[in-house]
Amino acid sequence: MSTLHLHLPDEPTGLAEQWLDDVVDGQSLESVLLGESGLAAWLWRRWSTVADHGLTREDLEGIVVASSRELWLWLAGERVWSQACSGLLGRVERRVVVVEYTEARS
Repeated sequence: MSTLHLHLPDEPTGLAEQWLDDVVDGQSLESVLLGESGLAAWLWRRWSTVADHGLTREDLEGIVVASSRELWLWLAGERVWSQACSGLLGRVERRVVVVEYTEARS
C-alpha cells in the first residue's frame, strides 16, 4: 500500500467566477459542481492518482457534493480557497484510507 500525497492546487479563480455566475443565473450548485467543466472534473484532472488507491471519479463527485456548503461559501467569497480545498483534500485522503483498509482485509 503506497501513501497518497495530494497537493493543494492553485485557486481556479476564472472558473470560480463562471461557476458563481452560473449559480446566480439559476443553475443548481450541484449541477455546476458536477458539470463537464465543473469543480469535480477540474479536481479529477489534478487528483486522478486517487484512482490508483481505489477511489473512482464518482467517489470524488460524492465528496464534492457532500462539501457543497463549504464550496458555496468559497464561491460566494465567505471562505478562502485553501479552507474549502483543504476540506476536500482531507475527505479524499480519509476515504482512500478506508478503501485501502477494506481492500487489504478482503
